[in-house]
Amino acid sequence: MAISKKRLGLGLAMAAVFCVTLVLTFSPIFPKAPDGKAQNGLEWADETFNGLSKGSSYFIPKVTQEVEKYVGKTISIAVKMDKDGDKPGDADKRAVNASKVFIASGANVTVTGPELKVEGDLGKILMAALQDSDAMYNNDGNYIRTKYGTDDEKKMFRQWYNAFGKFDKVLKKQGKIKEANIISEVNKKAIETGYNYYTVPAINVSDKVGLMTFLLVFYIAYTMWWGFSIFFFFEGIGLSMKKAKVKKEV
Repeated sequence: MAISKKRLGLGLAMAAVFCVTLVLTFSPIFPKAPDGKAQNGLEWADETFNGLSKGSSYFIPKVTQEVEKYVGKTISIAVKMDKDGDKPGDADKRAVNASKVFIASGANVTVTGPELKVEGDLGKILMAALQDSDAMYNNDGNYIRTKYGTDDEKKMFRQWYNAFGKFDKVLKKQGKIKEANIISEVNKKAIETGYNYYTVPAINVSDKVGLMTFLLVFYIAYTMWWGFSIFFFFEGIGLSMKKAKVKKEV
């Protein structure tokens, strides 16, 4: 094998640059998180993309328009608030917690053990869920804490999701598809979004086009850089791929 010092040196130099960049990427030298915690490059990029994702996931105004059609429509439903893996009494506590969000929406609520029964205006109930979702989306946990007298806003807000998931299944079994669909839409596009993105600052994609372009180009270039460093290294020590010679038949 013929050794090429030039190719070998190039491969080693590129590998060194790759490693230095990797070390810097995992160093806590990037902008701090909203809570003041130091971040490395991966954490910063993850935080940034979470913010960009949140900025393009605000569906509450559109869902509110759909919910307005259900104001005045009465609903009466009973569900059991049990979950797989529950310990004795867990479902009972969950039913009590879930009752609080429905009582605050103006519905009539009855709790019997693990069973939660709700009667009221479907539109108003969903509007209350959307208001809570909007507060969580905008990182206003104090709104939830004050409204429900709790010190755990995420746990209380999650009760909407717990109950609506049960409502959706029961209503579909009853053939009330429209009601089930609107509840499912509120759950997926408002409640899930508010819960999952709580405390994450929203970033508009249009405001960060340059940053997104840079991160994408950097990722592609960095990956290719490592590939070429390996290629030049092995070519430098005499290992290379060549097209096989065509054997001629005698």
